[in-house]
Amino acid sequence: MSRNEYLVTQAVRFLRMRNIRFSPMLYPYVEHGATRQASTSLDVPQHQVIKTLLLDTEGKKPNIVLMHGDCEVSLKQLARRLGMKRITPCDEKSAENYTGYKVGGISPFGTRTRLPLYPQETIMDFEKIYINGGSRGFMVEISTSDLAESLCVTTVDAAVRS
Repeated sequence: MSRNEYLVTQAVRFLRMRNIRFSPMLYPYVEHGATRQASTSLDVPQHQVIKTLLLDTEGKKPNIVLMHGDCEVSLKQLARRLGMKRITPCDEKSAENYTGYKVGGISPFGTRTRLPLYPQETIMDFEKIYINGGSRGFMVEISTSDLAESLCVTTVDAAVRS
């Protein structure tokens, strides 16, 4: 795919500015299709398609959690791992305000507010992953080592197989 055939989002600008290699991948976005739609359309394993979730900790402090597409986050387990009593999903409006992206197109790259990032530890076992590029129907393939180098990450174990 040539440079002119994909969107130039804030995430793409972030990756380019840091000279991080990525491969853009467009797919037909389907409301509530989630990672299954991306996985099927791009013909990649759903376990390697990573969802970007915004969660509020105590005191309404937002965090980003990266999770395998075919797994859920155990909020209780995550709260224990982070030494907190409670973690809840952000509402849609807050998630969009914190990141600058629409829900369904949230990327961990180039967010409006710099947020703590917690990838599920098993994500880092892959050489490459597929993660949102900052728009609905737009993923980027990126190496996990580049993910770790470009963002300050703290891995957690909070996955529950769906």
